[in-house]
Amino acid sequence: MANRRRGATDGDFSYVSRVVKYTLFLFNMIFWVIALVMVAIGVYARVSKHAEAAMASLSVDPAVLLMVVGVLMFLITFCGCVGSLRENICLLQIFCVFLILIFLLQLAAGILGFIFSDKARAKVTELINDAVIHYRDDLDLQNLIDYGQREFGCCGGTAFTDWQHNMYFNCTPENRSRERCSVPYSCCLISKDEAVINTMCGSGLQLQNFLEAAELIYTNGCIDKLVDWIHSNLFLLGGVALGLAIPQLVGIMLSQIMINQIREQIDLQNYNHRHQSDPWR
Repeated sequence: MANRRRGATDGDFSYVSRVVKYTLFLFNMIFWVIALVMVAIGVYARVSKHAEAAMASLSVDPAVLLMVVGVLMFLITFCGCVGSLRENICLLQIFCVFLILIFLLQLAAGILGFIFSDKARAKVTELINDAVIHYRDDLDLQNLIDYGQREFGCCGGTAFTDWQHNMYFNCTPENRSRERCSVPYSCCLISKDEAVINTMCGSGLQLQNFLEAAELIYTNGCIDKLVDWIHSNLFLLGGVALGLAIPQLVGIMLSQIMINQIREQIDLQNYNHRHQSDPWR
């Protein structure tokens, strides 16, 4: 390194590679734009709802989740963008540390979810039950549940009778809703040839037993269907996990390379400064 330093007296030499610098900048810029889009969509979806319904379903609102992830991604990639462009070690270290923490949290969540699968299943059950309760309170959540029930061919969390926990679908005498004792239309066995969907096809089906209801709707819960789908798509999920991990590892690697290059550049500048002020040193 000393030989390289002594040959770099013209002031133009730099240890910081432009390829690394601008690759890291563009890498962060892409995800920074994605974060802005996520926040914008989340805010729009949030403010377009009724305030009471939005507050009631806060814990399961997809718009809130989108905003939280978007803001977190925005802050991290902002540090990466500015840090790489300005060659700022502090910002690059913040960016690198956050990426390492997120990667370790994802790894820990995957391991703990595998080890404590029963507790993970109980947590998923709790989230789905909350979603069922707030089904009519949030249009985004309603569309998400309908999509899930249609795609997985299921109804409710553990069974179609879970819809009794929803204030519009329960069978209590106090419920005057026209959807009393019903299930959403997404639970119904609908033929692909059907041009018009009957949205009241699940009317009164909670009063029937499983065998009778199974002729018209999906009776199995979505939790078992989700578990079966995970078991049959482990390679796909592994690919998704790898796809999430690779950008994080690339960001960590590039930021560490650039931090080391900046430090070497600082050492070079200090070395040149000392020898310019004292040529005998």
